[in-house]
Amino acid sequence: MGEVDSFISKGRFWAFVGIVIVFTCLLILQFAKYMIMKEPIVIKPKISTERGTIYDRNKKILAVQTTVYNLYADKTLMKKPAEAAKVLAPVLMQNESELLEKIQDSKSNFLYLKKRMSESERDLVKTLIDENKLSGLRFESVFNRTYPENTLASTVVGFLGDDGRGKTGVEYSLQNILSPPPETKGYTGKGYDVYLSIDGNIQYMLEKIISKTMEETRAESAVFLAVDAKTGEILAYVNSPSASLANFIESTPEQRLDRPANYVYEPGSVFKIFSMAAFLELGTTKDGEVYDCNALFEFNRAKVKPITCLKTHGRVSPRDVIRLSCNDATAQIADITEKNAFYEKIKLFGFGSKTNIELPGETAGLLAPPQNWSVRTKHTIAIGQEVGVSALQLVEAATAFTNRGSTLRLSLISKIADKEGNIVYLHKPSVLNKVISEKNADLLLSYMRTGSIEGIAWRASINGVPIAVKTGTAQMANEKGGGYSKTDFISSCIGIFPADDPKIILYTAVIKPVGQIYGSIIAAPAISEASNEIIDYLGLARENAPTVEHTGRIPISENKPVVLKDKMPDLTGVPKKLLLELLLQKDFAVKITGDGYVTSQTPPPGTPLKKGMKIELNLE
Repeated sequence: MGEVDSFISKGRFWAFVGIVIVFTCLLILQFAKYMIMKEPIVIKPKISTERGTIYDRNKKILAVQTTVYNLYADKTLMKKPAEAAKVLAPVLMQNESELLEKIQDSKSNFLYLKKRMSESERDLVKTLIDENKLSGLRFESVFNRTYPENTLASTVVGFLGDDGRGKTGVEYSLQNILSPPPETKGYTGKGYDVYLSIDGNIQYMLEKIISKTMEETRAESAVFLAVDAKTGEILAYVNSPSASLANFIESTPEQRLDRPANYVYEPGSVFKIFSMAAFLELGTTKDGEVYDCNALFEFNRAKVKPITCLKTHGRVSPRDVIRLSCNDATAQIADITEKNAFYEKIKLFGFGSKTNIELPGETAGLLAPPQNWSVRTKHTIAIGQEVGVSALQLVEAATAFTNRGSTLRLSLISKIADKEGNIVYLHKPSVLNKVISEKNADLLLSYMRTGSIEGIAWRASINGVPIAVKTGTAQMANEKGGGYSKTDFISSCIGIFPADDPKIILYTAVIKPVGQIYGSIIAAPAISEASNEIIDYLGLARENAPTVEHTGRIPISENKPVVLKDKMPDLTGVPKKLLLELLLQKDFAVKITGDGYVTSQTPPPGTPLKKGMKIELNLE
């Protein structure tokens, strides 16, 4: 029985071996047949969607698709690697021996020899390949992105990575519009062209002004926004410092930070225009009501820090609160305002929520609910502290003053079109919230206009066009915690013009200036300069004399501003509001010191005036 079992086991073993041998031979024969008959392997270039162009609103190209070429080798088809290295090394600007070693040592039969070649470079290499009959070398065409204006509005435009996907800006947020994926319904292989609301000319003006302001103040950073007051379209979006799109990979985190959308800060006294609008709407104050400012609002609670003014303002109305930026009177009004109602009105302005601008990573800011407020919080929010905002939030809130009390949604997109020019999206104004009455919106503009004529914001005044202005100076919180910094400030200013028929909203914030810190001195002149340039660019009409209503009832349009001609006039007793246009002319260097009325002047009356002469006016 054992012999039978042994025989059967051996028989089965050799039968199995035979089957394996036959099967292996068949596989070898099939593979040999395949190798003889197969076509040469050609690696097909990667096919990508043609990415849409990004324009400004005037069709200035900000980002455009170009084609670059990658040279690759298929080692299975290369017959003379050494000759290929010798011919190509000089034109590829590579070492011959290193190029050959790269080819020979590659573990893959497919390898890139050089990427991102221009069309002229590709043509030169192709000629050498053809002339020397080099085999196994192919070109892969890939789409590339070029940014003709480089730094202009670079934060908004954004940057495209090597993977064909946007990394920042609208290149990122509108990725599927600029380059729809193949599975998109109606896919044509081409992306849509995006027309930004940005006006490249206004953008350039504001970038130039911010650059000068930062140089003069040695500030760490700054923002400057210009918005169409009736549509919510952003005409300029200045973020300094910002990245160069030509060298984006080398940019720093500071240059890549989108400050208008992502930087949260306490706005300071600029916020008073929203607080005052809320107070008027809630009925806790009214136009013409009078408050006594002794520069100190106390809470009558142990260890609760009072709210102070820089100086005593005496008897002030709501108009004077904006004109003089009075903290004491603001706190007095806040004190009798119900906190939940105040909170809801501030929320309705948009604070504490994203604007949903077409950019990535926007902040919602910081606005604590009333149940988390201290005894002091309501009062400090009213003067622009204990509330964190973004520049975009602040500008969007200001649209309530330019649109009869309703806020408008901000937008960076003017229109979107296909490659044949057919418009598939056109921006239309979008109303968000009815925040205040039209009467109170107009009243706030009137208050702000007074501030530009005879208030602390006079440096923002412009020639022949009424402007509504509010400045702010905010202490920054200590980065290591524990109160406010004694050296770090944010100086800001908002301007709306023409004040009687708003067309443009401007807002700038200068972060950590060195030396002078007040928004009325640092930021207001930038608003004035930008306003003048935009007015000339847009061709807005100018009037010769400023008009303002001091109390809402007393017009002063009959007062004429001072004009310098051949001889120095006697300016003794002239009020400051009539001297402002002297600061805007270019023939003389005018310096005004103090507030009130002229008490002394240099040169004396009757002195012949010459171009470039220095004029000093002292006021009390």
